[in-house]
Amino acid sequence: MDYSTEIKKDKDKMFSTAITRKPGENFSEGITTANLGKASYALMMEQHNAYVETLQKVGLQVIELDPLPEYPDAYFVEDVAVVTADIAVISNPGAAARNGEQQYIEATLAEYRQIATIHPPGTLDGGDVLMVGKHFFIGLSERTNPLGAAQLGAILERFGNTWVSVPVGAGLHLKSSVSWVGGKTLLLSEAYAHQPEFEAYEHIVIDPKEAYACNTLWINHNLLTPKGYPKTLEQLKKLNLPIIELETSEVEKMDGGLTCMSLRF
Repeated sequence: MDYSTEIKKDKDKMFSTAITRKPGENFSEGITTANLGKASYALMMEQHNAYVETLQKVGLQVIELDPLPEYPDAYFVEDVAVVTADIAVISNPGAAARNGEQQYIEATLAEYRQIATIHPPGTLDGGDVLMVGKHFFIGLSERTNPLGAAQLGAILERFGNTWVSVPVGAGLHLKSSVSWVGGKTLLLSEAYAHQPEFEAYEHIVIDPKEAYACNTLWINHNLLTPKGYPKTLEQLKKLNLPIIELETSEVEKMDGGLTCMSLRF
């Protein structure tokens, strides 16, 4: 079955807009620990364009920002803000080389949401923040510290949200290992399957050899997932949602995934 032809566009969809940023020609100079070889700009643009087209296909208006050559990682826009139904929180990225990107997203988000800001010494990357309805999991990682998590939590509580911090072991961000795939279901790696913070949820546990596929993106009852992970694909099919597989080889070389490349709201 070709799941990509059964895209749902519900009237009560959660997301209507996405912000992306085009990768710069020097994107491969960004931060990475992947050791998967040199990333190709031509192939990255091919995959990025397919990603943007898919966001549009699932019903989102896409605002695509220009590259920021001075910040090679800036196309990972998810890390510089957390956007909810009520507010946009500008982050304070934990990597020194990325701290400064956030100033280039604020004006765009201010057109749609009230703005709040994470202040030093708190640090926060949006890749560590998993939203499940009105509840938020905030990963404590090399990029997000307890002060940053507490600042975000206090902001979220003002709008009736709840939150909990989660220690991040392996993986760059929390969402490298845990994703929400609709309802009360989380897609996660074995390392997180027994975390007490997730015990109230149903689990789809990924085969360790396919751990990269943990970073799967739910958008309005559609699932975007990395291509090339057949065991994960079979597990996701049990959710009876349309599934779109996307090539992610070049972004994977840069320690990134599908959630990293857009802000959805």
